[in-house]
Amino acid sequence: KYNRWNSPKYLLGESYGTMRAAALPLALEHESIDLNGVMLLSDILDWDLMPDNPRLNPSVDLPYIVALPSYAATAWYHHRLPDQPQHLFPFLHKVEHFATTEYTLALMRGNSLSTARQNAIAEKLHEYTGLPVSYLLKSDLRIEYGAFQKELLANEEQTTGTLDTRFTGPTLNPLSETAEYDPQSAAISSAYVSAFNTYVRTKLHYGQSQDYKPGIPVYSSWDYRHQPPGASRPLIMLPNVLPDLAVAMKRDPDMKVMVNGGDFDISTPFYEGWFEMHHLPIPPNLQRNIQYHYYKTGHMIYVHLPALKQLHHNVAAFIRSTDNLK
Repeated sequence: KYNRWNSPKYLLGESYGTMRAAALPLALEHESIDLNGVMLLSDILDWDLMPDNPRLNPSVDLPYIVALPSYAATAWYHHRLPDQPQHLFPFLHKVEHFATTEYTLALMRGNSLSTARQNAIAEKLHEYTGLPVSYLLKSDLRIEYGAFQKELLANEEQTTGTLDTRFTGPTLNPLSETAEYDPQSAAISSAYVSAFNTYVRTKLHYGQSQDYKPGIPVYSSWDYRHQPPGASRPLIMLPNVLPDLAVAMKRDPDMKVMVNGGDFDISTPFYEGWFEMHHLPIPPNLQRNIQYHYYKTGHMIYVHLPALKQLHHNVAAFIRSTDNLK
């Protein structure tokens, strides 16, 4: 419409939008439209890694593994670790190593894991999450994020946020098994809704006599089917757009990808995004087209002003380095 065929072109997707941002480049390439770059903010591209109700999908233990570093970051922030390290990032590297080695092997053993080994892993999880060993054994070494939110500060009857675990709020029901609300959303949603309503009505003169709905119930009618490249039909499986992004990067080896994640996000854990990118079926030289940025904030990185400035700087630098206008 605006004759911008030769302009630099980018996509930025956030949360569920990262699935679309990862899948759309290939669809555009089929129409002979190439992108300079794709920016992913709090990404989830493979839904088998989602920490939402993983107990309903037994034998798939990856959600527990990729979420563990975010649990550790949360426990560090709230000073719930038995041996509190001074610095976060060296600590997280230790947790990531444990998650993908000893912890992974223990979960893969399933019910055949010995009692001695189960106790040893529970002790290590206690060291990294602050959760009681008795609770970890009772949960079969598998920590769901709703339970983590509830248990971490249970002695104070406080629940942590989901989108940003630095936020806390009073527990609604001390006897509940999992968190019953998200204190982060409760803390900031009103500010965002108020700002949006003011903007569209006073600046854009739109929406008079209409209600703005910050969320709508779509899960019951969501179509999860996806036909990845190479499949002859939509697959009966949770969506995974890693094949789409991989093929797009192979077809256009100049396209760059930027990954952004928050350390205190347990809805789309930051290590999940790292794990996904390192399982893209692409050659090693294309791995160099991916850059990673992590922030001491939650799912909505821009809520924290210093992180917003850092994100803005990183996005601007990404665009300047890939716009091909030099």
